[in-house]
Amino acid sequence: MEPVGKKKRRSRRVFTPEFKAEIVELCQRGDRSLGQVARDFDLTETAVRAWVKQAELDAGTRTDGLTSAERDELAALRAENRRLREDNEILKRATIFFASMS
Repeated sequence: MEPVGKKKRRSRRVFTPEFKAEIVELCQRGDRSLGQVARDFDLTETAVRAWVKQAELDAGTRTDGLTSAERDELAALRAENRRLREDNEILKRATIFFASMS
């Protein structure tokens, strides 16, 4: 039995880039509002708004965020940074270990 007043959370869905592009185009065409497109396809307005914003950033019509390429590069750099920090920590521990042996 569900608690009263609590909404049941929907499981996370994954959408293809093609589907997102279609939704963005529907919103940008202007026939229907963003909210109406979201309701018609059983999507959240927040997700659709984010897809539209990202498409505008990638197209260069918006400048207040990162493009998809910049996001990918940032993610790769963060992963590399994390790996280098881990490598550095291992080398510090090895230095301490070998220094204590002599």
